[in-house]
Amino acid sequence: MRAFADHPVVRYLVAGGLAFIVDFTLLWLFHEVFGWATWLAAATAFVISFAFTYTIQRVLGFNSQVPHGPALIKYTLLVVVNTVATSVIVALVDQSPLSWAGGKVIATAVTTVWNYFAYRYWVFAGPRRSSTASEAARED
Repeated sequence: MRAFADHPVVRYLVAGGLAFIVDFTLLWLFHEVFGWATWLAAATAFVISFAFTYTIQRVLGFNSQVPHGPALIKYTLLVVVNTVATSVIVALVDQSPLSWAGGKVIATAVTTVWNYFAYRYWVFAGPRRSSTASEAARED
């Protein structure tokens, strides 16, 4: 069971689930409790959850030690790509019997899959060592 819990995909999904709960809860709080306009509540929840998601994926999901600057820039670029992709997928699927809700589910599934690889191999990936450097390190 420990090996399952330590698997990077499991940690990624747990971190993502926590991030979703934070985003959804903040949206609910701002809109339903504070009475903010939907657009303002959604935008504010998204910005706060953006910071939370970055942090939880960095620490829990990928245990990354890469410098924040480059990782945060890459993460922000990925959020832009995800936003555009989600908008396009939802708009396209909205024209089908699945409607916008089905489009949102499909967009979430698609972005969840590619985000795992983007986070692991690009956003939170450490510098790659050359084979020469690896061999030299083993010889020491």
